[in-house]
Amino acid sequence: MSAYANAHRRALEDPQGFWGDRAREIDWFRFPDTILDQDENGAWRWFQGGKLNTAWLALDRHVEAGRGDTTALIYDSPATGAVQRFTYSELKDLTARLAGGLAALGVAKGDRVLIYMPMVPEAVAAMLACARLGAVHSVVFGGFAAPELAARIDDARPKVILSASCGIEFDRVIPYKPLLDAAVQHADHKPTHCVILQREQATATLHAPQDLDWRDWQAASAPHDPVAVDATDPLYILYTSGTTGKPKGVLRDNGGHAVALHYSMEAIYGMRAGEVFWAASDIGWVVGHSYIVYAPLFAGCASVLYEGKPVRTPDAGAFWRVIAEHGVKSFFVAPTAFRAIKKEDPNAALKARYDLSCLKYLFVAGERLDPPTYHWLKDTLPGVPVIDHWWQTETGWAICANMAGVELRETRAGSPGFPMPGYDLRILDDDGAELGPDAEGQVVVREPLPPGCFPTLWQDHERFVDAYFSRYPGYYLTGDGGYQDADGYVYIMGRVDDVMNVAGHRLSTGQMEEVVANHPAVAECAVVGIADAEKGQVPLGLVVLKDGVNQDAAALQRELVAAVREGVGAFANFKRALVVPRLPKTRSGKILRQTLRKLIDGEPVAPPSTIEDAAVLPEIATVLGAAAEAAP
Repeated sequence: MSAYANAHRRALEDPQGFWGDRAREIDWFRFPDTILDQDENGAWRWFQGGKLNTAWLALDRHVEAGRGDTTALIYDSPATGAVQRFTYSELKDLTARLAGGLAALGVAKGDRVLIYMPMVPEAVAAMLACARLGAVHSVVFGGFAAPELAARIDDARPKVILSASCGIEFDRVIPYKPLLDAAVQHADHKPTHCVILQREQATATLHAPQDLDWRDWQAASAPHDPVAVDATDPLYILYTSGTTGKPKGVLRDNGGHAVALHYSMEAIYGMRAGEVFWAASDIGWVVGHSYIVYAPLFAGCASVLYEGKPVRTPDAGAFWRVIAEHGVKSFFVAPTAFRAIKKEDPNAALKARYDLSCLKYLFVAGERLDPPTYHWLKDTLPGVPVIDHWWQTETGWAICANMAGVELRETRAGSPGFPMPGYDLRILDDDGAELGPDAEGQVVVREPLPPGCFPTLWQDHERFVDAYFSRYPGYYLTGDGGYQDADGYVYIMGRVDDVMNVAGHRLSTGQMEEVVANHPAVAECAVVGIADAEKGQVPLGLVVLKDGVNQDAAALQRELVAAVREGVGAFANFKRALVVPRLPKTRSGKILRQTLRKLIDGEPVAPPSTIEDAAVLPEIATVLGAAAEAAP
């Protein structure tokens, strides 16, 4: 039996033994009494009786082991021209001081702190400072619109908000304080204090006594020791979109989170202490939580905190520079970032400027890795495995992957690999019957979910059960459709609500996007199912062209229609493709298909949660309006 198969089998057949061994690989203040049990709500809980502190595991443990002078965090900001390195001792000292500052403001174990900050070192230390106190942090993307921020303030009810005067998008400065002020004014819950990190790119107006200057507050604060918490105590709340419009507060505990992420760093990403890991994400997304802040520090690695973009900071060679300059071994990024690079530098000519011999693995996640981008990456980085993997905010780490540190198996275009140890993945039909190889259906995971996954939603266990476990009792509903082939490879075809029913045929938008994206003129695309009186739904393609491409729109549409007809089938009824300047996305890079559907079908569209969407939606509406007027 292969090393991967043996680990996966044991984790399912003997979860207490497998995860008990993994739990012994981290340091506890008190080792758990019970590895796996259920609480009074019937929710599965890991490591009950265990005592630990997440910030101590991430920082103090390494300092006490004599590794305090090794690099913990590399801050690289082409937005400001700054590069700064923090040792484990330096990051521990900063974290301890911020924890003392929060304690002086009345924050204690179990209290919530909302963090609304850009990608700066203080934001990482703020998260760790909350963990040090046993407080619960809730990070919100910097730049989120005021109504969205207010909704999160009212749900989490933070005692303190930590923020900054501004963020930076390319060469544009985004003031945060007006957004924060509007959100606090709109929210029913009022924090006792807002602590503002002043940045030289924009200075915020502070309102005493509620607002405090970060640097003055930090300088006046005394260091605080780590507080022991239960393994089942909450570490953070991270809000993710819900179908009802009200965000779902995904709750993460301390013990399962630490065990799973520590295991994943070597097993999945092939990382060891002292090596450099880079997740090109944002701390406001689950990848930023798991693989910028926590997992690399648990493992004793150096983590790159990048305040920039894949392009225009200053060019499409930005990623190659960071990898070469900092000696990155494993790089984790969303496919949308490389599509942006490919759009501006199709032949990766800028890569030749840099020595990338340090790079051993490339991991992609956050959205489906379309085969054209996969093959471009394989050609661009010969000898570097391109490893797709799939996971969710709810799980906190990979559901499916290819394990670089256990057994690196063949990668296949379109597949994120195999179920990870602890995930009993199944494919079910609408009636709950299990499907065989190559049959597309609902992707579910049989209970119990492994450590690191969410045990509930913040103060809404009823919604937790209803949203995720009611349709197929005993199974976690991922909300994604897909299939598993005869060799065990999993293929995720997109959200279930991205499956169209065209004249009785169930079709995945992912299938059609794969064909459309393969056209040489197309940089990026989305296929959306729109309402049709005759067929129920019909697909519409929205495409972004590569830079410098001059393509007649009518000719492009004919070519794409023919390609989808050949690649998917005439029954797909793909007949329209429109060129748009951009596609609206979440900050993690996922295309807002539901928003696009509503816009196209003339349904009300909720106010955009990010500033970027406010501009792109009217642009798309203009294209749609012009197309409607030109239609026969």
